[in-house]
Amino acid sequence: MDLTSFASAATVHILIGKGGVGKTTTTAAFATACAAQGLRVLIIELENRPDLGVSFGHEEPLGYDEVHLLDHRTGGSVHARAISPDDALVEYLNDHGFLRLTRRLISTGLLDVIAGSIPGLRDVLVLGKIKQIAADNIADVIVVDAPATGHAMTFLTSAAGLMDVARSGPVRAQAASVVEMLTDPSRCRVLLVTLAEELPVSEAIEAAFLVEDKAGVSLGPVIVNQVDIATPVLHRSSLDAAHDQGITLDAEFALALDAAAAFQLQRVSIAREQLDRLRHELPLPVLELPRLLSPAIGSDEREVLARVLTEEFETMEGLLP
Repeated sequence: MDLTSFASAATVHILIGKGGVGKTTTTAAFATACAAQGLRVLIIELENRPDLGVSFGHEEPLGYDEVHLLDHRTGGSVHARAISPDDALVEYLNDHGFLRLTRRLISTGLLDVIAGSIPGLRDVLVLGKIKQIAADNIADVIVVDAPATGHAMTFLTSAAGLMDVARSGPVRAQAASVVEMLTDPSRCRVLLVTLAEELPVSEAIEAAFLVEDKAGVSLGPVIVNQVDIATPVLHRSSLDAAHDQGITLDAEFALALDAAAAFQLQRVSIAREQLDRLRHELPLPVLELPRLLSPAIGSDEREVLARVLTEEFETMEGLLP
């Protein structure tokens, strides 16, 4: 399966993962890779994180209004916006004829009280807005940078929970329409992002079963970020490698280099072990993104990861459910 086929199979792609696994970086890389296939991509950011736009050269935090991030020579593009529960609630009330009431709620500070009074309402309103955007057909692919795994599970199950509470009325109708979107694999999929380390892999495995069993959302491949890769030079002594280049190394410095190489090989071994465990315990394709030796993710790094991700999709083994 190539990336175009996968991305076009569903409109909404929700990326979730434990904090610190590089979910936002992966979101940017996935969006860039899709744009390189000639697709119109909209990134939706839910946690008001400033770093998503930075890798595109957009320094300002994303807001409710859509911003342009990238045009690709293939005709694809990347736009982005943020959606907060309060913004979604205001728009929902305005759309239902409560503009005057909305202004009063904002001025009195009661808007937040109302949003928090019904469990799950905030998440349902955000998902409802995403559903509306998907229906408007302004993008071929919508990539959602979702909250970290713990909140993401609440986020994905909120609509079903709200349906149990609200037996009728517009709130139930909104929740029902959200559940319909989430459980339709032709409209929505979840992509798990993790690291090749014991705890993140364990949490990804647990999250995968929860996403399908509790939320009823179909899963795409698991994307493993920051994978350590063994290079041939790591298996050579630093003195031998230096000699081949006509360089003389201080013995103490050579020992330090050999220790660093041994440490890196150990990291590679751990990564391989965890990748094998992930493939054994989850019936899902696993895609690998390399660890980049860069202090920050800018445009160049994002493009590198996008190219690798595209190649990973082209060689992806295993059928998606």
